[in-house]
Amino acid sequence: MMVEAKKIIKRAAVVSLGSLIYALAINIFIAPHKLLSGGIAGLSLLAQYATQIPSGYWVFILNIPIFIVGLKKIDKDFVIFSMIGMFSMSCFLVLTRDLSRFITVKDLFISTLFGAVLSGVGMGLIFKNRASQGGTDIIAVIIKNKKAVKMSTLYFVLNSAIVLFGVFVTSIELTLYTILSMFIKSLVIDRIMEGFDQKKIVMIITQKEKEISGMIMEETGRGTTYLYGEGAYTGEQKKVIYSLMTNKELNVIRKLIENIDPMSIISVSEAEEIRGSGFLKPVL
Repeated sequence: MMVEAKKIIKRAAVVSLGSLIYALAINIFIAPHKLLSGGIAGLSLLAQYATQIPSGYWVFILNIPIFIVGLKKIDKDFVIFSMIGMFSMSCFLVLTRDLSRFITVKDLFISTLFGAVLSGVGMGLIFKNRASQGGTDIIAVIIKNKKAVKMSTLYFVLNSAIVLFGVFVTSIELTLYTILSMFIKSLVIDRIMEGFDQKKIVMIITQKEKEISGMIMEETGRGTTYLYGEGAYTGEQKKVIYSLMTNKELNVIRKLIENIDPMSIISVSEAEEIRGSGFLKPVL
């Protein structure tokens, strides 16, 4: 029970940290230059520019109907932690609103770049812990569950309309910078969610399948499976080793495979998603 409570507290803390990082990106780099953001945060910034009411309040107000829909369409665990993400982001946006008075970045390109990277890190941490900031994130998850599309791709597509609407409030130049910011942000979100140690599908054709299979299990702890194949030209029966591992683990075994069988053939491909023993549960 204590272990489970610690996991919940840690997860809530990381979601809140992601919200703080996102709020800092908005109030130090994005808002001072009248740049926009996607989703409810973008609409909230538009409302702030028009009314001078801090965007944090607008985030809370605009999210209410979306969370009502989310409770019916998405599992409660995700919605509850998304509420934590939304509430903490609203608070941090209000609390850090005046930071630009003390930290000033006048260069628009630098602000766009650092704002995108920082907000991408914040959102990535939130998504990685199966939470969101509410708004279009909730809508994106509903679509993802039906269509199996990357969260970063959905984020970019769904928020484009909101950003383009910003032409009427800011300018074409600032809107283009915002689109650039969103593209960079989507790349950072992908990297944070997938991790810096991506998963690989490894297939090995070798005459020494027992030695290599045993080495993989010993060195990495990963299981291996034999796939039975046949050479199209020779008709020779072969055992193909199939295994799933991280990029770090692959770097460990690649040289060892060559030492055991220099004539072996190694095929490596990206694994979009892996579920099961030994791998973390997919984030969203």
